[in-house]
Amino acid sequence: MSYIVPSEFVTKMVDAGESKIYMATRDALIRAYMAGAILAIAAVFAVTITVQTGSAILGAALFPVGFCILYLMGFDLLTGVFVLTPLALIERRPGVTLGAVLKHWGVVFVGNFLGALTVALLMAIVFTYGFSVPPGKVGEVISHIGENRTLGYKEYGAAGMLTIFIRGVLCNWMVSLGVVGAMISTSVSGKVIAMWMPIMLFFFMGFEHSVVNMFLFPSALIMGGNFSIMDYLIWNEIPVVLGNLVGGISLTGLTLYTTHVKTAPRRSFN
Repeated sequence: MSYIVPSEFVTKMVDAGESKIYMATRDALIRAYMAGAILAIAAVFAVTITVQTGSAILGAALFPVGFCILYLMGFDLLTGVFVLTPLALIERRPGVTLGAVLKHWGVVFVGNFLGALTVALLMAIVFTYGFSVPPGKVGEVISHIGENRTLGYKEYGAAGMLTIFIRGVLCNWMVSLGVVGAMISTSVSGKVIAMWMPIMLFFFMGFEHSVVNMFLFPSALIMGGNFSIMDYLIWNEIPVVLGNLVGGISLTGLTLYTTHVKTAPRRSFN
């Protein structure tokens, strides 16, 4: 599968983070928009499979199709830039400042949200025949996901907030491994296999992904979910974004960077 060793692909991670900071705002926004839209379509796909077959593992096994497509196309998810751009900052690459990193995160967040929201609106039209009939079974399931993963956490107060944060941490631990997976092979098949495994794991385990949620919750609200926008923001999106940030950079980005770039032993050829 043309495998690239960690000491080489971690350098590629830093290079990728640097290139994203240099990217024009327009390009970053368009790439983020497309990534959010494609991941949203994949979420609908996975929920549809689960509802129609009754098999959650089958839905989870096929959800990574969207992730693989968007990364092969060079589009960007917030969860991915959380991992890559801080490494360029830590490495002190020229022109990479904290302000530039935060600006890029903001642009990608907006792009991801707009892309996911677009698909939420389009799929709501599909599920309701242009809002002329109630949503079908898949639409109902999506609306209940929105309720369960906002009010369900809210019911437990601080313990619920801790739980959703940890689920966000665990999610981007896995998703960021998928981002790295795209760099560990020079063949398309190798990239796809490496990306597929951790993405399937996160989805089946019910971990919280900020960009997937940018589709699920607006979609649920559009189709009559019994929760508010503030419930979505406070009891899902904000703690999930923070958890995704912590999980991606601490459990994947920094562990690979410190052991393969900064502290790896140097081989002597003398």
